[in-house]
Amino acid sequence: MDPQSGKLMLGGVEIPMPRSRIGRVIVGLVLILGGLLGFLPILGFWMLPLGFLVLSHDLPFVRRQRRRIALWWARRRSRKAEQR
Repeated sequence: MDPQSGKLMLGGVEIPMPRSRIGRVIVGLVLILGGLLGFLPILGFWMLPLGFLVLSHDLPFVRRQRRRIALWWARRRSRKAEQR
């Protein structure tokens, strides 16, 4: 999330987010709940990681988990690149 613009950056896509902490937490929780109902036609499992990404901006526990996953993913990619 870009702190200056308050937008969530996913690749080249910018998604505006609420300025208030409560608003971002509510959006994150709604995305996670919608992701849990991913078997329904409009909702999808893609909402889970997006919800955790939004929550990681405000909740330290979620932020630590996101960083751990990012480090694990980077190490995994570097190991696979070395094997080639």
